[in-house]
Amino acid sequence: MNIDPLYLFVFAGLFSPGPNVIMLTTSGARFGFRATLPHVAGVAAGVGVTSGLTGFGIGALLVAQPALALALKLIACGWILWMAWQLFRSARAPRANGRDRPFRFIEAVLFQWVNPKVWAVALAASSAYGAGLAPMQEAARLALAFSGINLFVCLFWSYAGSLLTYLLNTPRAWTIFTTGMAMALAASAAMVFLS
Repeated sequence: MNIDPLYLFVFAGLFSPGPNVIMLTTSGARFGFRATLPHVAGVAAGVGVTSGLTGFGIGALLVAQPALALALKLIACGWILWMAWQLFRSARAPRANGRDRPFRFIEAVLFQWVNPKVWAVALAASSAYGAGLAPMQEAARLALAFSGINLFVCLFWSYAGSLLTYLLNTPRAWTIFTTGMAMALAASAAMVFLS
């Protein structure tokens, strides 16, 4: 039985820490696994759409238009830093309060448009693991691979986060955890300019 190397590449690229992993783990810890499921579904759908678009040549357009690529990078960096700031501010509220909530489905979908890690993995996958199919078929192949694999990756990280609640049983532990995750998310903004 041969496994398409695309699947292994996508798994390695999406399982490793990045903005989605940090946010899903934190959401699982703060809001619980079940409340995080719309966020999980939104990430899986958004990653599928984003990667599918690379099969149509959107990635090539970004490479050919440096000004467009820079604008996307600046938006991505700003959005990630804003989310990190919001998470940092919430460090004193260990559990969800009335104003605090996990990402909704559509918010998670839209975030994938500016998630630098998703674009980097999708661009690398489309150029290195293309199957030589027609653009529509290649887009469907990438979208299904990314969305399907990422669904399980997201379920794993949000469930792992929900298990952390057993270890984070003091306000100090919650503050340290949330502050650390906010700092990791802010640091991931630098990835925008490395791709």
